[in-house]
Amino acid sequence: MTIRTLLALTALTALLALNACAPLRGTGDLGLVVERASGSVVLVENSGRSRLGEIKGLGDLSHASVVYSRDERYAFVFGRDGGLTKVDLLRGRIVKRILQAGNSIGGAISQDGTLVAVSNYTPGGVRVFDAATLEPVADIPAAYGSDGRRSKVVGLVDAPGNRFVFSLYDAGEIWTLDMSDRTHPQVHKFHDIGRQPYDGLITPDGRYYIAGLFGEDGLALLDLWNPDAGVRRILAHYGKGEEKLPVYKMPHLEGWAMAGDYAFLPAVGRHEVLVVDRHDWRQVAKIPVHGQPVFVMARPDGHQVWVNFAFPDNDTLQVIDVATLQLIHTLKPGKGVLHMEFTPRGGEVWTSVRDEDRVQVYDTTDFHLISELPARKPSGIFFSARAHRIGL
Repeated sequence: MTIRTLLALTALTALLALNACAPLRGTGDLGLVVERASGSVVLVENSGRSRLGEIKGLGDLSHASVVYSRDERYAFVFGRDGGLTKVDLLRGRIVKRILQAGNSIGGAISQDGTLVAVSNYTPGGVRVFDAATLEPVADIPAAYGSDGRRSKVVGLVDAPGNRFVFSLYDAGEIWTLDMSDRTHPQVHKFHDIGRQPYDGLITPDGRYYIAGLFGEDGLALLDLWNPDAGVRRILAHYGKGEEKLPVYKMPHLEGWAMAGDYAFLPAVGRHEVLVVDRHDWRQVAKIPVHGQPVFVMARPDGHQVWVNFAFPDNDTLQVIDVATLQLIHTLKPGKGVLHMEFTPRGGEVWTSVRDEDRVQVYDTTDFHLISELPARKPSGIFFSARAHRIGL
């Protein structure tokens, strides 16, 4: 037996022994907490509310988001520096990391889980990669106008049929990208949808894509079941309005709550949550709240809506009862409450408290604090159950 063979057998024996000692674990209760200041993520499990480890070397995570593979084993982390990082949750390590652009603003994974798309500011456009290897599959420049200039791309979401939908901030357009045949990507463009779409969302059933407009009031709605009808404008008064109040942070559209017959929207610059009928997209009520809402998120059963706020009121969470459209509770987790994430069935909510370097876990029935976990400047919290939800 050669020395090389002996060393190989020794290494294999050690690996098998290590695997035998490691506890078996599923992936359904795992997740990542973004540590935005240090370029790292914390691997957590929500059944035991514990930290499993920290994964470093993910670059600029100042505006990071995460999607998951269909089997929930792999996370794809999109960094602001154009980084796309594939993370193995079971092994707690980076599988592969690429710098695919100069400035990125998020991404999505296809319905069949084989493609990962990234939306980019620099250069403006969408790039699509093989989810297994991170090898490039398609490059879709966001070119517009007679001179072919590039637009920033925002609001990228996945849609049924291995499609992606996104908005062009500078062009005022919505594009759909059909990747059902990865060798022949099909792009459909909707022009003149409104000035400066800054974010977008898709409804949980995958039917409607809605873009928020920074340059004017109103929202742009595309019915993906009836795309030939084009984009129509809804909620003409949604936005800053005639009275230009200071806006400390534009609300995230992906944080809208869809609960029952209603959509709950954060008002722009106002201390209100707006209630919209999902059948005709008309506003039917407004609920006064503590500050300028950022995320307005529904508990998975749709019975409650939780709200966090922009600076200087970002030490507060409030809870709305959907049945009565009334505020029912206010919590004060601490300074810099940036993000919320419900456990898959909604019994608990995890919230990041950035300025106090911790994540807090609350019971959603009686609102008591269950647990705290340390994290360095935490922001986004993303559980692996998102793998089975459209638009997340």
